[in-house]
Amino acid sequence: MSTDKHSHAGDNGDRERAITGNRQTGWAFADAYVAEDDALRWARDRAHEAGLRSVSPGAGAALRMLAATVEAKAVAEIGTGMGVSGIHLLHGMRPDGVLTTVDPEPEQQQFARQAFRAAGFAANRARFIPGRALDVLPRLADSGYDLVFCDGDRMESLDYLAESLRLLRPGGLVCFEGVFADGRTVDSGPQPVEVVRLRELLRAVRESPELISSLLPVGDGLLCAVKR
Repeated sequence: MSTDKHSHAGDNGDRERAITGNRQTGWAFADAYVAEDDALRWARDRAHEAGLRSVSPGAGAALRMLAATVEAKAVAEIGTGMGVSGIHLLHGMRPDGVLTTVDPEPEQQQFARQAFRAAGFAANRARFIPGRALDVLPRLADSGYDLVFCDGDRMESLDYLAESLRLLRPGGLVCFEGVFADGRTVDSGPQPVEVVRLRELLRAVRESPELISSLLPVGDGLLCAVKR
């Protein structure tokens, strides 16, 4: 009898490992599903050299598709980085669309400018604004944007949400990158304040009567919501 029990336990363990393995393989496949071109790889390499995290290929592909879905003409991006997410967004936007991208590091924006050019986008397709997001966003037009992508300071996420609701037209999208925080958001143990802020963001988006939301398990978690 005991032998049978152990064999069943072993079978269950093997099955669980197989399921976990299949899921991880599936995530890896999804992340590599849309091939990235030379310009994106160049921008990704520059980010890696600078110690910056870029959106994963899967998250980038999701942003590209969402920008195309809303036929985005005006997109605001918080966190230019080296331009990886910006290239994906520009690929999904209308050919006459303009990406307004904000970052406190002008040097990084120069790399992004090069990356956009290498990807074939004319200079007038992007507007680079150096500065802190919470200083810049209040200067942008009410209801003037089709999509707002937030990849900035996690401590300011709730402020970005409030600004996004003002900036977006009805039917526009807000997206937050990195909401899993490498799995810490769902970890039950004590967490740093930035993770607590992400949990507050997730709750605020889910409970907002102004938003229809979905949490996409791509990259490090992509939280998306449509403004009613």
